[in-house]
Amino acid sequence: MSRSLLTGIAAMAAVVVASNILVQHLFGSWLTWGAFTYPIAFLVTDLMNRLHGERAARQVVLAGFAVGIACSLIGSQIEGEFGPLVSVRVAIGSGIAFLSAQLLDVAIFSRLKSSAWWQAPLVSSVIGGALDTALFFSIAFSASLAFIHAGTDVSWAADIVPMLGVGPALPLWVSLAVADFGVKLLIALAALIPFRLILTRAQRTKTV
Repeated sequence: MSRSLLTGIAAMAAVVVASNILVQHLFGSWLTWGAFTYPIAFLVTDLMNRLHGERAARQVVLAGFAVGIACSLIGSQIEGEFGPLVSVRVAIGSGIAFLSAQLLDVAIFSRLKSSAWWQAPLVSSVIGGALDTALFFSIAFSASLAFIHAGTDVSWAADIVPMLGVGPALPLWVSLAVADFGVKLLIALAALIPFRLILTRAQRTKTV
């Protein structure tokens, strides 16, 4: 296994572990601290794709998926104030969302590689982030998908509240999803800076 691939795997593992820890801590009413670290996974995947190819990017994604499964298994055994820190539906939702969104990101990025340098990372991260948010929050909290695991109590997520405190009345989980995707959009834009800097440095290193 090459050093570059190990570096990518280590970076992805760090993002996944940090996000699983920070998701336990609230940031305001609609977000957790994990919402700010998790989107960095798209940056890691895109850098691996650009610098080392689609196959390496997929390997990093699969490694991150394995780490996420391990985190969910550990979290499911730790009792918090309201039960296990990671419920069955949250574990299933996070796993499906991560793998689906990251692999979609890889596919879109690969198709846009020949475009302007910013298009592939931005478009793939935004579309991948949208899929991630939609899959995770619907699987983990939507009442219509309660059959996934009837024993998981997510009644709190079905409380009808104004969206983000000011919009139309919708289930609470919808506000959480909208806020989460908003952060993903901002970080997708901000991540263009380190993406460009790291890419430029790597290209200079190759020419030396």
